[in-house]
Order: sequence, then C-alpha cells, then structure tokens
Amino acid sequence: MLSKKESRLRRARRSRSHMRELGASRLCVNRTSQHIYAQIISGDGNKVLASASTLDKELRSGATSNKDAAAKVGELIANRAKEAGVTKVAFDRSGFKYHGRVKALADAAREAGLEF
Repeated sequence: MLSKKESRLRRARRSRSHMRELGASRLCVNRTSQHIYAQIISGDGNKVLASASTLDKELRSGATSNKDAAAKVGELIANRAKEAGVTKVAFDRSGFKYHGRVKALADAAREAGLEF
C-alpha cells in the first residue's frame, strides 16, 4: 500500500516524463499547508529560470495559505517569467489535484500572460 506522498510523487513522475519528452519549460508548483511555491524550470531541467512563493517579501505580509495568496504567486511568477523571456510553459502540478490553491495559481498565471 502506497502512502499519500508516494502516490502523489508517482503521479508527478508520470506527468514529468511526458513533459521531458516535449522538451517544454515547465511551471512547477509545490504546495504545503502554510505556503505555495512556483518555479519555471528550463526544458532540459538544468536551470531554474524564475521562481516565486508566498515567502517573498512582498507577499509574506498577508495570509500565505489561501487562494488569494496563490493567485498573487501566480501573477508574480508570470511577470518574472516574462522578464526571463519565457511565455509558453507546461503546467507541472507535481501530482496535486488541479483544485483550490493550485488552480488559483494557474488561473492567475494565465491571466498575467503565461500560455499553457
């Protein structure tokens, strides 16, 4: 019997292998009970091109574990990705359900100009 974390990582591995075949830069999301993190990782997986989280100074002052905070992180990562010259990414939800904070981050990143 797989634990909850092992099952999530198994789902993540399956989707990441598909993204690696495509060679696309990916927007990788990690969610904890208190914070949410996002990174744009290059297609070959060697470099982090941009990152944002609720630990950033401008986002840390308010609540860090709700949909509003996740939306702010999505907007921030999209702006930083544009500065790095990235406009098209693959969304890597890291095995998390596309629901709640993960969905809020993705929607905000799309509205801010990232394509996925």
